[in-house]
Amino acid sequence: MGQFLTFAMVAPMASFGTLAVGERRDGSDRPARSAVLGLVGACLGLTRDDEDAQKDLAHQYGLAVLCHASGRLLTDYHTTQTAPARRNWTPATRAQELADAPGEIATILSRRDYRMGSWHLGVLWVRADMPRWSLDSIKMAMQQPVFSPSLGRKSCPPGLPLAPDVQSADNAITAVLDRYKHGPEQSVQTRFGLFKNHLTGPDTQTDVLVVMDTADVAAHGGNYPVVRHEMRRDQPLSRTRWQFGLREEAMLLCKKDIGI
Repeated sequence: MGQFLTFAMVAPMASFGTLAVGERRDGSDRPARSAVLGLVGACLGLTRDDEDAQKDLAHQYGLAVLCHASGRLLTDYHTTQTAPARRNWTPATRAQELADAPGEIATILSRRDYRMGSWHLGVLWVRADMPRWSLDSIKMAMQQPVFSPSLGRKSCPPGLPLAPDVQSADNAITAVLDRYKHGPEQSVQTRFGLFKNHLTGPDTQTDVLVVMDTADVAAHGGNYPVVRHEMRRDQPLSRTRWQFGLREEAMLLCKKDIGI
């Protein structure tokens, strides 16, 4: 038996970015590892320039995500004012950046993907012998976050509480499937019935997808079948330089009539 921290990632609008180059800013149908760790880091109060803390968060914890509803795709035509880059110039705020460049403001046009009605569950566990933060301390940070957590962009706050919970389980997939069956967000009602069913449809028969590092499948996959492997560039390397490394992710299919 091990200790696992489960939490909800449910939002009316979410944006799970992928590689962002040029005018088209695509979005994924599920959270990236870097996005979830970013949410955890915001709750803990980590800043991007705290390289040591960011490194510990990226390497000392395992993560799996249960994907219930990816949400409906929404593409936004986005315009942003920006100032030209200057050597040795680091404005403290966005307002200062624009104020210090009068007459030089340019406009960047882009198309950005969002997801409407996104529902995922996360499960975190400790990999290191002496982790920087215990799961209980991360739970407390999620209950009283230092910085406002978001699902992707700052304009995408959670629609339901993160509701962190530390529990004992044989492995990560057992913990997150138990949360999927008994978690507090499971019973949220709307005038149309259960909220989670409203996002996917009450007659949806699709199985539940859980994703985790391929290296974690043997210990935490619970003998569920792996249907696909995918390479994702979402392992944080440096938040200040905005660099991310490749990671192999396994997709496990869990039958709805098995343990759920």
